[in-house]
Amino acid sequence: MRNAETLLDIIGNRGIKGSNLEDVYRQLFNPELYLMGYGRIYRNAGAMTKGINQETVDGMSLAKINDLIEAIRYERHRWTPVRRVLIPKSNGKMRPLGIPTWTDKLLQEVIRSILNAYYEPQFSEYSHGFRPGRGCHTALDKIRHTWTGTKWFIEGDIEGCFDNIDHPILLSAIREKIQDNRFIRLLKDLIEAGYVEEWKYNPTHSGTPQGGIVSPLLANIYLDKLDKFVEQTLIPEFTKGTGRRQSKAYTSIKHKIRWRKATGQIDEEKSLRKSLKTTKATDSFDPNYRRLRYVRYADDFLLGLIGSRDEAEAIKDRLKTILRDNLKLELSEEKTLITHARTERARFLGYEISVKNDDTRRRLNGSVTLRIPSKVLREKCQRYTQEGKPSRRTELLQNSDFDIIATYGAEYRGVVEYYKAAENLWHLNKLRWVMETSMLKTLAMKFKTTSSAMSHKYRSVDVDRGELVKSFTVTIRREGKPPLLARFGGISLKRTKVTAILDGPTRSINNPRNELIKRLLADRCELCGSNEDVEVHHIRGLKDLKKPGRREMPAWKQRMCAFRRKTLVLCKYCHDAIHKGRPTRIAPA
Repeated sequence: MRNAETLLDIIGNRGIKGSNLEDVYRQLFNPELYLMGYGRIYRNAGAMTKGINQETVDGMSLAKINDLIEAIRYERHRWTPVRRVLIPKSNGKMRPLGIPTWTDKLLQEVIRSILNAYYEPQFSEYSHGFRPGRGCHTALDKIRHTWTGTKWFIEGDIEGCFDNIDHPILLSAIREKIQDNRFIRLLKDLIEAGYVEEWKYNPTHSGTPQGGIVSPLLANIYLDKLDKFVEQTLIPEFTKGTGRRQSKAYTSIKHKIRWRKATGQIDEEKSLRKSLKTTKATDSFDPNYRRLRYVRYADDFLLGLIGSRDEAEAIKDRLKTILRDNLKLELSEEKTLITHARTERARFLGYEISVKNDDTRRRLNGSVTLRIPSKVLREKCQRYTQEGKPSRRTELLQNSDFDIIATYGAEYRGVVEYYKAAENLWHLNKLRWVMETSMLKTLAMKFKTTSSAMSHKYRSVDVDRGELVKSFTVTIRREGKPPLLARFGGISLKRTKVTAILDGPTRSINNPRNELIKRLLADRCELCGSNEDVEVHHIRGLKDLKKPGRREMPAWKQRMCAFRRKTLVLCKYCHDAIHKGRPTRIAPA
């Protein structure tokens, strides 16, 4: 695995130097890249989801990797169409999601790792989506800390970005950096593989396969032209002056202070100094001072302008032109808005963004504020209410009290962690009360008692950032092992200036070979000890194995529960026996 990481480092260095890659296709013959990719994606929930055939991660083996490499070597590999399903969006519309087969997922992950190693050093610093070490909060932190004094926000949203990516333009952009015809053909076949919806095949003439592992990276490569246009053309054009001039009122008061001090009028001097503290020091309308700032996450972007409304309109028109003429994309008229930073609020990544205008506290004047939208809070509460009141969730009644509290706790913690940079984070007290009441009603219905009895039974107090916070906990004691703990609440709603939710890393740094890969490379059945046709058995979750009476479990279930692993390395005979309900072979004494 170390050789694979070294190879990606070399490719990344080529990207930093800006040199072209002419022999990328041969890198697909390296089995360690496939092992690294397998170790990265086998944990994903979608690994056990079927595409248009019955293939999943279950049954993965070194032989399958070798067969795939052999097909790639002689250009015999053919991408299969993805299975398309429609998932609901928050606005009531449906979003198409493509589900590739497992083999295509694995190959896409290898391609993604190679492309990412080369392109990541070259991407714009203004891009934060689907990049290692970056995420929603890095984009929001950039806005909060560096956009002080913004006058206008330009909210940008690209209409159907992933569905309308032009294939010739995308491939042309990749050819500028990668001059390997075989690799380009492989990518071309991938994005043109089509999809199957309701058992009907449909070709894809544009767009990248949504749900595909490589799709976000291809979108970043495609939109990098937009980033470079803003970075190299618009920002230099709308950046002027080193600082704002002093306001006339501020300068006038300073002159008066000097005069009163020189003439010994101490009382009037003190009065003027007090008024100076509440007077704007700089001229907000200085025509010789301009700034333009930009940030993008996937197909959403936001620009902050210190300038006039006419300039903001001109920037919007130029963005519309560059997207239409160079990328064949259209801005959404409904979502692309010009917002006054002080009197209105822009929407970006689920936050409301505005600029403070506080003449009494000049230190805060012009600073950027992030807030939780009231609409978001209402929508979050609606999930746990009926007719405006908190209600029980009957779909959880079959779960244990541990699972019910853990479910509510994870959902609440996810909302708080995402919005922990909001200045009105304390508004989530309402959501906490609604979720707490719903959870207690669910537990009360399960145990046929009252909510107050459940509250008394599970209530506890935790300490978070030096503050006592109410919580509800369930503890499962285990002999010889640390106890299992489920908690709802216990999180302080004090705003934090340190945010750490990032997109996942693209490759491991300190763990060059994970535990599953070591077990697979050992080439030995973990039940019978055989080394014939070894492959990996996967399950969706350990909870699927848990049934009353552990002693009645077969040996393979007992081993997976003992190891707390969703994988088991088996020979072909034992693996087939598990799926067919037959006894497996027993390891020799």
